[in-house]
Amino acid sequence: MKIIEAIDVNAYYGDNHALTNINIEIKENTVTALIGPSGCGKSTFLRMLNRMNDYIEGFRNEGTLLIEGKDIYKKKVKLEDLRQHVGMVFQKPNPFPKSIYENVAYGLRIRGVKNEKEVEERVEKSLKKAVLWGEVKDSLDKSAYSLSGGQQQRLCIARTLAVKPSIILMDEPASALDPLSTAKIEELIAELREQYTIVIVTHNMHQASRVSDRTAFFYLGNLIEYGKTSDIFTNPKIKQTENYISGRFG
Repeated sequence: MKIIEAIDVNAYYGDNHALTNINIEIKENTVTALIGPSGCGKSTFLRMLNRMNDYIEGFRNEGTLLIEGKDIYKKKVKLEDLRQHVGMVFQKPNPFPKSIYENVAYGLRIRGVKNEKEVEERVEKSLKKAVLWGEVKDSLDKSAYSLSGGQQQRLCIARTLAVKPSIILMDEPASALDPLSTAKIEELIAELREQYTIVIVTHNMHQASRVSDRTAFFYLGNLIEYGKTSDIFTNPKIKQTENYISGRFG
């Protein structure tokens, strides 16, 4: 069942036409990788899915972007509700200057969850889902900054999971991490796909081929090709896709 659908989506930053007539359907409980050279529009599209671009001066969009059949750019849409439903993990870990526990609990508290037992249960459950509980269960009161970069990124994922989203957006979540931490993030993505729909931007072709079910190749603001990851990487239909995958440009 499709959970995300873009219909003739265009995006602009002032006079810059960043995305041109994007049409794509993303099914639930899949991992979709967005690939392409820098400035091709993939991060713009990713951030449109939870309206992060709304904060950028001069940004405007056209077309229809549906999540579970609802147009998320309608005026009546509440951004806080959208962002609970569509979580975001950024390129660099961005824990709050709080304890490990309070980082995960934060989203619950601002959404009015006052039952401390429920908060405790959801913090523990989220840390377990992020494969971090075993490493931090005895130091939940310590600062989140005491964790390694890879642990901080998994903490940010746990923070996202705590508010029970159905979609998780990841903007190059492992690009700032060492190979071992990157492997853990990839393993985590593989586990999370059973319960969540994940859309990930990555410059790493090997990572895209390892973690995703489907891949979308963007170039100069256009969606050039979209299909099963195995097909995109072994038998692309478009010459531009083949050239990028093979390293001839980008």
